[in-house]
Amino acid sequence: MANPPGELRAALDMLRAQREGVAGLARRQESRLAALVAHARAKSRFYERLYRDLPADRLVLRDLPPVTKPQLMAAFDDWVTDPGVTRAGVEAFVADPALIGSLYRGRYYVCSTSGTTGHPGLFLHDRGALSVYRAVSLRIDVAWLSGRQWWDMARHRLRWATVVGTGGHFAGEGWIESERRRSRWRRRALRVFSVQQPLPELVTALNAFDPAILTAYPSAMKLLADEQAAGRLHVRPVIVELGGESTSHDDRDRVSAALGGALHDAYGASEFSPMAFDCAHGWLHVNSDWVILEPVDADYRPTPPGEQSHTALLTNLANRVQPVIRYDLGDSVLAKPEPCPCGSPLPAIRVTGRRDDVLHLDAADGHTVSLLPLAIGSVVDDTAAVHRSQLIQTGPTSIRLRLEAETGADAEQMWRVAAANLNAYLVSQGLADVELVRASEPPQQSVRSGKFRQVIAGSQAAP
Repeated sequence: MANPPGELRAALDMLRAQREGVAGLARRQESRLAALVAHARAKSRFYERLYRDLPADRLVLRDLPPVTKPQLMAAFDDWVTDPGVTRAGVEAFVADPALIGSLYRGRYYVCSTSGTTGHPGLFLHDRGALSVYRAVSLRIDVAWLSGRQWWDMARHRLRWATVVGTGGHFAGEGWIESERRRSRWRRRALRVFSVQQPLPELVTALNAFDPAILTAYPSAMKLLADEQAAGRLHVRPVIVELGGESTSHDDRDRVSAALGGALHDAYGASEFSPMAFDCAHGWLHVNSDWVILEPVDADYRPTPPGEQSHTALLTNLANRVQPVIRYDLGDSVLAKPEPCPCGSPLPAIRVTGRRDDVLHLDAADGHTVSLLPLAIGSVVDDTAAVHRSQLIQTGPTSIRLRLEAETGADAEQMWRVAAANLNAYLVSQGLADVELVRASEPPQQSVRSGKFRQVIAGSQAAP
C-alpha cells in the first residue's frame, strides 16, 4: 500500500533538508517553531496564559518558559487545541484495550505512559504529526539498510517483531497496532510480542514468526540473546533494534554476538517517536528539522556540548493538537561538540535514560526465573489508583513493594488489589513461593543520582 501524500512530501523534504546541511535544517526548524508557537498562543488556553507577557514576535526559543508533564496534565483541557478533546474523553478511550491502535475521535493517535517517573501522561498526535513520524521512519530505514539488507528483509517478507509491554495504550504496542490497521500486508508483517508472557512462550512465538527486524528493550534483548546462545531461540534477524532503556557496551556486544543481525539504537518517547537514530560511530542523530532537544541543567540553563545534562527539553515541531514546547523530558543528554565522523548534518547526542534491573528469582523446583522490569512493573502500574510504584528484590524469593496512591484513593484497597495482581503474575511465571512485603515508605529516588528507578535487583537495592 502506497504512503499517503503527506508522508511522501515529508520524506522528500527530509531528504532535501539533509542535502542542504546544517543551514537547511536550521531554517526549517526556525520557521516551524514560529508557526507552532503562533498556533499554540491562538488555540491553546494554557499557552495563551503562559505566553501572555511575551512579545508577539521575534521570540527566540530560550524566551519560552519550560513546561513539565504534571503541569500539562493538570491543565489538559486547556492545553489541547481541539475543544472537542477532553481529558475525561481520552481517559475513557484508553480504558478500553480493544481500541489500542485506533484513532480517538477518528483523528488522533493516543498513547499513555504508566507513570514510572511518578506522573502518568496522555499524549495525542494529529494526522500531520503521524505523517512526519512515518517519514522519519523511512529516513531511518534509508540510513540503516544496505541494498543487500533490503533483499534479506524481503526474503523474510518484511516481518517485524516488537517485544514490548502490552495491555495498555503504550507507545510501543499502540504504534505497531495502529500501523497494522492500515493495510492487510501490515497486519501480516508486523506483530507485537508481550514481555509479560513467560520467557519460554515468548521464545516459541518468536521462533514461529522468524522476524526480519527484532525490536525490544535492552533488558528483554539480553534475555533473548541468552536464549539464542543456549539454542532455544533460533531467529535470524537482519536488524536488531534497541530502544527505551540505556545499555552498556558489554551488553551490546553480547546481543550482537548471539543474534547476529545489524545492531542499532533508536531514541523515542510518547511525546515524539522516533526522535533520533544511531550511526556507525555510535552517536544518535536527532531529527532536528522536526525535533528540538535542548540539554539543560537543573535550572534549565543550557548545558555546554560535551557535558552530560541534568535533563533535556523537547519541542515537537510536528504536532498541533497538543503542543509540546520546551517540555522537560527527564533524560540526561550529552551533545557532541564537533560534527560526527559519519558526515550527517543532524545533531549528534548520547542519552542516559531509564535503567531498571532484570529480577532473577528462585522457583520452588530450584531453577531461576528472570523477570523483565517493564513486565513486572506494568502489572502494578496497571492497578487502579496506583500513582507510582517501586519493586525491590530483597532476596532470592522476596520482593519489597513501595506504593504511592492517587490523590483521594483508598490506600488499603489499592494495596490489596496491587498485591493480588502481582502475586497472580508471579504464579503465572512459576514463582508461587515468592514473598511480597509491603513497604511503609513511598517510592524513592536515588540519593546518589537523583534518578527514579522502578525495578531494583537485590545487589542494587540501596536507594
